[in-house]
Amino acid sequence: MKTTSFPKGNSEDFAFDAENLKRAETITARYPEGRQSSAMIALLDLAQRQNGGWLSVPAIEYVANYLEVAPIRAHEVASFYSMFNTQPVGKHFIQVCRTTPCWLRGSDGITEACKKKLGVGLREVSEDGLFSVIEVECLGACANAPMVQINDHYYEDLTPERMTEIIDELRAGEDVPVGSQTGRLSSAPEGGPQTLLEVAGSEVASPGEGD
Repeated sequence: MKTTSFPKGNSEDFAFDAENLKRAETITARYPEGRQSSAMIALLDLAQRQNGGWLSVPAIEYVANYLEVAPIRAHEVASFYSMFNTQPVGKHFIQVCRTTPCWLRGSDGITEACKKKLGVGLREVSEDGLFSVIEVECLGACANAPMVQINDHYYEDLTPERMTEIIDELRAGEDVPVGSQTGRLSSAPEGGPQTLLEVAGSEVASPGEGD
């Protein structure tokens, strides 16, 4: 597709780089001719990632032009789905799950720890540009509540103290282990598996064995 032939929009300040242009071509090729607008969510996601984690007006309208649809169509999608940010966010975008399991397990404390540590309110960006925090609905890791999503990764079984440590580690550029922060295996019960203790003739190691 050539963007020069598309409906006019305010896309002068954004364009896919070579890598994302190739990805966009691959994605839109999955759909029948005339149905390329079905790639809207995927292409907005590409644009958001390239644009530092948020969608500016030029980025949204570039995607609309690329898909040959009216700009309002892209604005409708970008403003409807919570996965899209229409204002700048920090490099480490913290999404605190606040749905019932996480709330019962202390998500309010996780939010407050983030706000206090970073000196920001919800949807604000820290002074160093590294962090922003929002609250979201269920992220699907209820068994390991409370949890947050930071960019593409889940951090589970959190405490306010551990959340503060994670922020310090990310700010220092350290690699932070993803998943459970207590060493829990996947979504196994705290204390280790209680059933299926033998798999293929071998015993499943209890927590702490082999350390």
